[in-house]
Formats: sequence, structure tokens, C-alpha cells
Amino acid sequence: MALFSASNLQKSFGTDVIFSGASFEIQEGDHIGLVGVNGSGKTTLFRVLTGDLPSDGGEIYQANSAVIGYMEQHVCRDLEKSAYSEVLSVFSPLLEMERELEEINHRLQAKAGNLDELIERQAALTERFEREGGLTCRARARSALMGLGFDDTQMAQPIAVLSGGQKAKLQLAKMLLSGANLLLLDEPTNHLDIESVEWLEDFLRAYHGAFLVISHDRYFLDRITQRTFEMEHGRLTAYRGNYTAFLAQKEENRLAMQRKYDNTKREITRLEGVVAQQRQWNREKNIRTAESKLKVIERLESTLEKPENSPESLRFTFPIHQRGGNDVLITEDLALSFGENHLFSDVNLHVRRGERVFLIGPNGCGKTSFLKTLLGQYKPDRGEIRFGAGIDVGYYDQIQANLDLNKTVLDEIWDAYPRMTQTEVRNALAVFLFFGDDVFKPVSALSGGERARVLLLRLMLSQDNFLLLDEPTNHLDISSCEALEDALQGYEGTLLIVSHDRYLINKIADKVYCFEETGVSCTLGGYDAYLEAAHAKAQVQQASSPQAPSARAAEYRVRKEQQAALRKDKAALRRLETEIAETEERIAALETQLGDPETAADYEAVARISSELEEARAQNEDLFSRWTELSERLEAQTGATGE
Repeated sequence: MALFSASNLQKSFGTDVIFSGASFEIQEGDHIGLVGVNGSGKTTLFRVLTGDLPSDGGEIYQANSAVIGYMEQHVCRDLEKSAYSEVLSVFSPLLEMERELEEINHRLQAKAGNLDELIERQAALTERFEREGGLTCRARARSALMGLGFDDTQMAQPIAVLSGGQKAKLQLAKMLLSGANLLLLDEPTNHLDIESVEWLEDFLRAYHGAFLVISHDRYFLDRITQRTFEMEHGRLTAYRGNYTAFLAQKEENRLAMQRKYDNTKREITRLEGVVAQQRQWNREKNIRTAESKLKVIERLESTLEKPENSPESLRFTFPIHQRGGNDVLITEDLALSFGENHLFSDVNLHVRRGERVFLIGPNGCGKTSFLKTLLGQYKPDRGEIRFGAGIDVGYYDQIQANLDLNKTVLDEIWDAYPRMTQTEVRNALAVFLFFGDDVFKPVSALSGGERARVLLLRLMLSQDNFLLLDEPTNHLDISSCEALEDALQGYEGTLLIVSHDRYLINKIADKVYCFEETGVSCTLGGYDAYLEAAHAKAQVQQASSPQAPSARAAEYRVRKEQQAALRKDKAALRRLETEIAETEERIAALETQLGDPETAADYEAVARISSELEEARAQNEDLFSRWTELSERLEAQTGATGE
């Protein structure tokens, strides 16, 4: 069943056509990736689909059963709110009804206002509140957060202190509680560490609803999508399969279109030769033949479609000024902390010339701080750092702090390399897609991707033979990521890269260091090799863990205790269900009394019954909350005991 479809959508800003003729259909359970270069209109399309922007033409169909959840790139705007309050905000209409009901109760008790109108409003509002799930909204918000790994402490924390992964989980919780069955996700992996990205992958792969996701993370797209939409040249094209399958299909289509174009051109040239020859003979029969062939040429030319060139993309290299020694970097027992916050310790690295080394690990484990320690920006607690002979270090900063926002693009490069002529600087900027008046833009007006290109150009011009790169693909679109990969693969120097881009790691890594709580582990190869090694290590540790002779008996006792706890919780659950049923019967009876005309005439009775009703509803909500928690615990226990 189609949840959502669009036909011939168009959107322009002034004379700038963002997209036109965009047509597609999203079925239940579709898992779709949306790709395209920065500025191609992907986010604009999302805003049109959600109604945030009007379209300039076309039609949108949304099934009655479709509920859209939209996760923007920049989420959780009120950072002072607690995680629980942020998720509970999904139920704002219900909470507003609850506040109005409380106000009505207070006014009834104080006998303030038109009591008949108040009672009528109370009855209507109560019915709607219960029908829409007002009694359970707090329990559902808490249950959703618990299911996503939040404990009580984390629920109470302000959003500002949460990790990027936890903020993404908050948005997912809000969308799911809203009943969304079609998710629009705009770069959901931005600023997430690998562990959080893998959690999101597992979640989306198991998700029974449909989603359309914008992402430049190719590894992520390969794992979660079954279809791919590409926005290019203002048109949207649908492909079967994940990102890798899309690339193969696109190349196949391009080659087929090029072959068709070349064959048609050759046929037109051949027919033009026939026409010229027939006209040269200049007989009546020849003239008729020539006219016939001209009609064929005209028809072929009307169907002739020249393949469009790919959008302008980066193509560059990283040259080096000098080769440098065989030993590039050695660290011994390196440790760093800020007060009580211990980031890393006993880091021992030996990086040799030409190696491509990656640093991975969860956010906050000290990877960026490690690079800044190598650069001398932080002083280590202990340990030693030694660079080899003839080593020139270049640094790419993921937060782009070493750009002067007040300078123009031209001045940013020219001031760094004053010996270059203006023509040389502008030619270099053109390589990084800064043309014409673009070079006079202030750096402050550039997007994150444009600033990344400026930094990459500065790095290219430095000709350093040892590059320290901190999340170099974070702000780049897929095309630019691929250009960077090509440049790094052709680089003759040495690389030390902090990255969560698993596609990049797989493509170029010789060695992967993982920052862990227990220290730093090293794996030869790319990310897939690291995963295999981590899995094998976990299996060895499990198999080699010593067990006491009475381990089997202990396991039996634990299993019996779990089974006893399970039986106890099941009995408690049945008691709660009985209490909930009794409380709901009491609520129904009190509501019936309130609706009795004789009771309505007795203001004291109304106040007393309203108070009892409020108490019964609060009791019911408490019971339901306990029931939800116990149900979740039972589910976990059932999984643990196998019952």
C-alpha cells in the first residue's frame, strides 16, 4: 500500500530552479536513501513534503494512515529541557487538556463561574482526554526512553549534556510516540560516533515502517536501504537497491545512454551522406529518397538526448615537499587528562612512512585531544612524543576553528601563501569549485562543506608529508568524499586520521587504533577487519574465562531464582490488571454520577465527586505506570530464562 506519493513536484527560489518533475511513491516498509551533491535540493524536498515550504507545482498524496515524522539536521533546540520533558512534549495537546481539566476542577470546587457550562466542558474534555491516551502519556514517554537505553538519571539531565547519539535517540522517541510510520531523516548520523551509528543502523533495519533518509554516509546507506533516490540536475531518479547497487545501475544507465546517443549520431551522419548523394544525382526518384531520409533524420534528432555531464566535482591531489624519514611518529606511554576527566593513557604508537593509520572510538574518548597533544596544543600528563627527521605536519580541524571568518575566501588562501600570484590563487580556488565572484565571499557566509573545501585547499598547498585529519568527511557530500578518498589514496606521505566514516576506513586504512576504556588496541586492515578482530577477541575472552568447579550448580541456582522471580512478577502483574479494571469501573461510575441531572444540580456533590474522580484517575495512571514497568521487566526476564 502506498503511504505517500508525489507527482511532478516543482520548487524554485526566484530564477533558481531547485527541482522539477519530481515524481515518486513510498510504500509501506520502504527503506529509501536520498543522495545528491550539496545544494541539489534534498533538504528543500523534505521541507516541501512536510508542508514547511509550498511547492510551485505538482501534487502530493498522503494516505490517511500515514503519519510523518521529520528528523532535521539540527535538533533539540531547547537545550535546558530535560530529556524526559523533551519527549513528553510530543503530548503537548494532551498536557494542555490536563491543565484545563485541573483548572476546571479548581473552579468547580471554588464554585466560580457558570457551573453548568464548566461541568459540560469537563465531561467533554475528559472523554476526549481519555480517548486520545492522556492517562498513559507519561508512562509511554518514560517507557520509550527506557527502551532506547535511558536510565532515570539520564532522563532528568538537560539535553545540553547529552551525547549526539542520545539526542538522536530523543528525536526517534518523539517520532515513534507521535505514531509516525513514515520517517524523514536528514543526515541522522552527523556528529554520531561509530557505536551510535551502528545502534541507529540496527534500529532502522528492524523498523517496520517506511523511511526516506538523506545521508552522505555510504556504509550506513548500504546497510539500511533497499531503494535509492538521486537528486541531480534538478531531477529525481529512482533506483533499486542500496548505495552500491545504485552506483552500478547509474553507471550502466550512463553507458547505455551514451551508446544510444553515439549510435543515433552515427546513423544521422550516415543518412546525411545518403541525402547529399541523392541530391547530387538530382533525379526525381533521388529527390523523393532524399526527402524521405530527411524526415527520418528529423525524427531521430527529435529523440536525440545527449547525456548530461556530472555536476562539478572536486579533483585534486596532495603533493609533498620532501619525503621524510622512515620513522614518522613514535609515542610512548602517552596520557592526558583534564582534572578528574582521564581521556587516555599508555598510548603507544609507531607510525612509519607511507602508512595510513586511523583512530576510532566513542565520542569523548580523547581522539581529537590526542591529535592536539601531538601538535603541542595540549601538554600530556606523561609520556613522550617523537617525530622523525624531515617530517612536516599538516592539520585538518573538524570544527574549522583556524579559519578567519572576517576574511574573504581569496584572502584566506592568499594570506596563508603570499608568494602566490592572484591568478595562481584563483586557479587553485577553481579546483575546489570557487569560481568568479565566489572568491570574494566572506568565510562567515560559507556553508560547512564550502569551509571544508577551503581547509582542504590550504592543506594541499602546504605540501606537508604527514597529515593529521580530524573527521575530514564530516561536512562533505558524497561526491566530495570520493574526491578526497582518491586524493588520499594517491598521497605519497603519511596519514593519521580520526574518523567515523567506515566507508573511508575500509577503502584506505592500513591500520586501525581503537581508543577503549582498557587502553588502545591495534588492528591491521580496514573497518571490517577491525570488526572481525573485535568479535574474535570477545569469543576468546568468553571461552577462556575461568569457571569454578561449582559453576554449573551456580548457574542452576541463578536460573531457579530467575524463574521464581518471573512467577512472582507474573502474579503481581495479574493483581495490577485486576486493580486497573476495578479503578476503571470506579472512574466510569463516577463519570455516570456526574452526568446525572440531579447530581449536576447539587454543587457540593459535584465538587465531591469531581475530587474523587481526580483521585481515581491519578491512581489509575500510577497503576498503569507500574504495570508498564513490570511488563517490560517481565519481557526481559522471559528472554533471559527462555520461558
